[in-house]
Amino acid sequence: MAETLQPDGPADPLCSACERQRKDQPITGMTIVWGLKPDGKRVWGGGNVLDPAKGKTYRAKVTLLDGGEKLEMRGYLGIEALGRTQTWVRQ
Repeated sequence: MAETLQPDGPADPLCSACERQRKDQPITGMTIVWGLKPDGKRVWGGGNVLDPAKGKTYRAKVTLLDGGEKLEMRGYLGIEALGRTQTWVRQ
């Protein structure tokens, strides 16, 4: 299981910035990516991603890289050009 990205934070952080049903729920085990559909070879789009640190939900597009060892996650508002990309590495 992957560890929380902030090792100096609490052992079981809560999503205090989240709204509605996710408010003050444990981040560990929380669904943070949903609704993705195939959009080409190794690409999925049309879904959403939650940033638990900010409690905000963004549109999402993901691409598998390096035979599935890396996941390029693009979160954006409105159009894809207005976003940010992170690469998640399988541990």
